[in-house]
Amino acid sequence: MHRRDFLVDLARNAALCAVVPNVWRVKWNPRYADEPFQLGIASGDPKSTGAVIWTRLAPKPLEPEFGMMGVRTVVNWEVASDDKFAQVVKQGRATAAPELGYSIHADVEGLAPDRWYFYRFRSGDAVSQIGRLRTTPAATAQRPFRFGFASCQHWEQGLFTAYEHMSREDLDLVAHLGDYIYEYGPGDSTIRKHATPEIRDIAAYRMRYAQYKTDPALQAAHALCSWLIVWDDHEVDNNYAGLSGENDMESDEQMHTRRAAAYQAWWENMPVRVPRAKSWGDLTIRRTIDWGSLATFHMLDGRQYRSNQACGDGDQIVPCGEWADPKRTMLGDEQEKWLTQGLTKSTAHWQIIGNQVMLAPFDREPGPQARVSMDQWGGYPAARERLLTSIQQHAPNRTVVITGDIHSNWVNELRLGTNQHGPVVGAEFVGTSITSGGDGQDQAPRVASAMSENPQVKWQNSRRGYVSCQVDAKAWTAEYRTVAFVSKPGAPVETPTKWHVEHGRPGITRA
Repeated sequence: MHRRDFLVDLARNAALCAVVPNVWRVKWNPRYADEPFQLGIASGDPKSTGAVIWTRLAPKPLEPEFGMMGVRTVVNWEVASDDKFAQVVKQGRATAAPELGYSIHADVEGLAPDRWYFYRFRSGDAVSQIGRLRTTPAATAQRPFRFGFASCQHWEQGLFTAYEHMSREDLDLVAHLGDYIYEYGPGDSTIRKHATPEIRDIAAYRMRYAQYKTDPALQAAHALCSWLIVWDDHEVDNNYAGLSGENDMESDEQMHTRRAAAYQAWWENMPVRVPRAKSWGDLTIRRTIDWGSLATFHMLDGRQYRSNQACGDGDQIVPCGEWADPKRTMLGDEQEKWLTQGLTKSTAHWQIIGNQVMLAPFDREPGPQARVSMDQWGGYPAARERLLTSIQQHAPNRTVVITGDIHSNWVNELRLGTNQHGPVVGAEFVGTSITSGGDGQDQAPRVASAMSENPQVKWQNSRRGYVSCQVDAKAWTAEYRTVAFVSKPGAPVETPTKWHVEHGRPGITRA
């Protein structure tokens, strides 16, 4: 650069700093009037040499700018082999910036495989809570592990009691399958306060995440171990598909702008390792995580690339309209190829597909006609059959699909063919919601009356809770954890049922 150009640029930058004093100002030793780590800490996407650790500065979490006043602030992080931090093995610093919601994502490297570590953050005199993370086993190891999965936590519809119980379990990992927040909330809630109208811009999405993350039970579950997280629809808009919103009220451009705000806010609040995108509205979240050679998680995005729901959405008698069109897709061509290649190349003992909406179809219509949900895989029969065929060809009866979304528990055998009498090629465990749907019930009458039409369904229940899974080389055991109510505190946890999948053998049996 020529000296004259350098001086001109320097003068311009100095003038900008004078007008907007916080643009480059960084506070190294801030003083906080309130605790800045009120939204907790988290870790995610572990591998054998490290994991992502996360926090977000918010001394006033439910106020504009979260009390940070637009100032960039240095945050130090530490990873130790003990919870007293006498043996710190890795440390570093990052800057919390307003453009990224004052979030911190530290991708920690250089840790030993298959070990528990402790981590925390510091800013000024403030010290965060302590979290735990476990690195995954080495590539050749087949160490058994235990993980939980959950989804659908609607703030206004109940207390996060299930997370209180999850945080006391001995889990190596948690998978969250979407609907971490809800973009709308009723204003007359008596269970939770601070409900707001439907949100559309990044400031509102950020505030909604802050609201949810103030919950101490959710914070405790995050501190327990690392999470694998994907989104579903309510992180953006109910039942959206690609650039089509729930009510088709927004243009493609408007929906892309809304999606960009929602996706950025999601990333800012999640401990994830995802590739950079050209725009926030096209953020890619599909990824694989290996647990040694025992299991590979394939985490999917079932919203961003899907065709719009057929026949006007909802539950419909089929066939109808474009329902059976083979061009219709749930995952998009690129992600579909990515998953097929992953199942083909992976040598892991178990293949685990982290999925948003139920894969096994459920016929809700007694008699010869069939009625299925257009928002689930049953509404995309050609795409569903392509996926099940890929499982049959490359990983039959060693593939388990874990699913959220539907606010109820299901145990499903995955069968080829639309009549549900084809060969079993895998298993699906569907987890209920944390709160969505309120207290729930053991089984809805409408579901009970249709069970005889659906031989693939082995069990169903509509209580709140999560699923806890024990995985080893021989078998997979899924334990369904439920709470009787979320409308008031104190619900005990129950285990109404356990199910067993034997590696390499078709079918699911009650444990």
